[in-house]
Amino acid sequence: MTEKFERFLALHVPGDPVILYNIWDVGSAHAVEEAGAKALATGSHPVADANGWPDGQKVPIDFALANAARIVDATTLPLTVDFESGYSTDPDTVGRNVWRLAHMGAVGCNFEDQVIGGEGLHPLAQQVEKIAAIRRQVGDNFFINARTDLLLKTQEHDDALIDQVVERGKAFADAGASGFFVPRLSNSAQIERVVREVPLPLNVIAFPGAPPKQEWASAGVARISHGPFPHRALMAKLEEMAREAIL
Repeated sequence: MTEKFERFLALHVPGDPVILYNIWDVGSAHAVEEAGAKALATGSHPVADANGWPDGQKVPIDFALANAARIVDATTLPLTVDFESGYSTDPDTVGRNVWRLAHMGAVGCNFEDQVIGGEGLHPLAQQVEKIAAIRRQVGDNFFINARTDLLLKTQEHDDALIDQVVERGKAFADAGASGFFVPRLSNSAQIERVVREVPLPLNVIAFPGAPPKQEWASAGVARISHGPFPHRALMAKLEEMAREAIL
């Protein structure tokens, strides 16, 4: 595990980002590995969609853990898991849940701050307490990719919002996070500011219409995820092929 973690950690290079083409099961893991991936990452949305649940921690935790373990056993690549909000709002319970994930063989996880099933974000102090509890449980050799969903909650991606992003990123770093994930952050000037002011490798998500990856790399991004979009594209292609065969 230490070797896999160190290999994964070393991939996070500002300006030369690791590309994580998100998977959902062993079959998709093998396909992405064969394509030349250096690491694997599940997405909560594709895992849910592929197995008949809605997103938002509706996938039972035991299923999510078992799915991660099967992927770990099927590949030599490091695996990080989208673990949403850790299946609890209680810091100690979150820490224990992530400990279970680490002991399944995952080298890291995404941990988000939006209120699942509710509105808005968890208060910063509360989120910091949960990140610190995770770090106490898992030790140093686990990549906590602390995510803020501030940009998903509004269309006004102005400097005032980036002030809040930076505040959260700094607090997450102080609490023991390994990386900082800001979905829908795409403006190069804003990315440069976050990279400059938050002492964590920055993760952004590629989405339809997003700037070229090289532009993000030049701004200092260290990790680019693809979220639910690979699974959605594959399912759209499958539907198209099925329609052609059936009609």
